[in-house]
Amino acid sequence: MDKKKFTAIILSAGTGSRMKSNMPKQYMELLGKPVIYYSIKAFEDSPVDEIVIVCSTDYIEYFRRSIIEKYGFEKVKAVVQGGKERYNSVYEGLKAANGTDYVLIHDGARPLVDNEIIVRSMHTVEKEKACVAGMPVKDTIKVSDEFGYSANTPDRKSLWQIQTPQCFEYDLLAQSYDKLFSDMSYGKSVPAITDDAMIVEYGSDTKVKLIEGSYENIKVTTPEDMGIAELFLKKREKM
Repeated sequence: MDKKKFTAIILSAGTGSRMKSNMPKQYMELLGKPVIYYSIKAFEDSPVDEIVIVCSTDYIEYFRRSIIEKYGFEKVKAVVQGGKERYNSVYEGLKAANGTDYVLIHDGARPLVDNEIIVRSMHTVEKEKACVAGMPVKDTIKVSDEFGYSANTPDRKSLWQIQTPQCFEYDLLAQSYDKLFSDMSYGKSVPAITDDAMIVEYGSDTKVKLIEGSYENIKVTTPEDMGIAELFLKKREKM
């Protein structure tokens, strides 16, 4: 049996407005290196075959010179321009990954992804065709009404906070995108896409498997998150 090819698509096109910085959060310094360095390093050191980076036009040359060349990343096969929305950026990465068997889509602002999560995702997606990393929620979740009052309280046991990587059979995701874009072009009502799994949930009958990520696999979004990520990274260095 031929070995299947896995491609990581790392998203780095966000502006990071909630970080209150002129520099996008993924390029801010974390223990002396850009936040996104740690995401790329995790996939570089994993069994993944290649990496595609999606970033804004203004940062493409910076990315090639100051991250890929500087740190000697060898698995990065392409750096491509992102789109208006997250799902547009993923689609650009998907086109650049054409020819692969599976894609692992990861937020560049999640620097604490590790090899265990990546390998678990790879093994699961071969069996299930679609899977996402996440963790059961710890807090009680309230659903509010339009006036800010509690409308109902869903059972916490059924709720997960979703992370990345989110992993899919390449053809499944590509065909799901085709359906989404086709419906949009005909003016059909489509849901607001907030994560990659929603593309597959909308465009196919394939169920998305939830797999264990890590409570440390946080997304760096606010200034407070930088301090938390630094603590986790320092803990790993001591292990």
